[in-house]
Amino acid sequence: MDLPRDSEKRRTLRQLAGMCALPLLPAGTLAGNDTPLRRTIPATGEAIPTIGMGSWLTFDVPARGQNLKTRIDILRHFFAQGGQMIDSSPMYGQSEEVIGACLEALAFPQACFSATKVWTSGKDTGIRQMQHSAELWKLKQFRLMQIHNLVDWETHMKTLLAWKEKGQLDYVGITTYGGLRHETMARIMRHYPIDFVQLTYNILDREAEATLLPLAQEKGIAVIANRPFREGRLFDYIRNKPLPESARALNCANWAQYFLKFILAHPAITCAIPATSKLAHMQENMGALYGPLPAQKHQQKLAKDFQNLI
Repeated sequence: MDLPRDSEKRRTLRQLAGMCALPLLPAGTLAGNDTPLRRTIPATGEAIPTIGMGSWLTFDVPARGQNLKTRIDILRHFFAQGGQMIDSSPMYGQSEEVIGACLEALAFPQACFSATKVWTSGKDTGIRQMQHSAELWKLKQFRLMQIHNLVDWETHMKTLLAWKEKGQLDYVGITTYGGLRHETMARIMRHYPIDFVQLTYNILDREAEATLLPLAQEKGIAVIANRPFREGRLFDYIRNKPLPESARALNCANWAQYFLKFILAHPAITCAIPATSKLAHMQENMGALYGPLPAQKHQQKLAKDFQNLI
């Protein structure tokens, strides 16, 4: 989940005028390859695109007028370019309401992989919150429900596992961010039958490599990488700097794709979820969904070249 960083940053909520008029690009124009990169969810074998979309702050706008139209266009292009997973939370202000309005305007694309979170304490309160989220999204149920930042996780875990058993959702997950509570995450991963973990992972924030990513591979748990651009701050390091030669082998046309390909080079990562309020930036992000899938040897080279520039 990436934040708008004001007008001087790549992610902004200003300077949106005119962006909705950008042409719709066929998926194959992104990198000369019309096959989206996918990874399987270990629990089921279902394959999903490796680039999804977050909604932290970027979709927290009034669900009307130009604000809504812009988000509808962003999601229209997201789906057209092969995207599926949309991630949100009750914590994200009006984001869930806006997503629901967008999905309704787009006639509820079948490709949508709906992922949100429960972010409260108490069993009954949690159930009401999740039901309200479904109403906001205008969905009968979610594909993935996650316990946001492990808030009252023991209570919600019982509810979510029971819902999954009854077919009321497909997948159960837990989330964290910024390297917090990794020990608790690891304990849950070892002892509970969860399907997803969501954590912070990018070219600078690599704490998850120590324990959580290897453990996810061992336990067969899918991994969603949030804050792939470090809330936009990664772009500060490379302002006005050319892409390294290592970008060529992976068909990276810009720094957003470079940073996302680094994340996808780790075999434990199932999906990265950059967020944006700009259609042009979404198109850049989705370019990482095409071209070669990087290997860990590529990751080492990408990281080294980046470090040499900063």
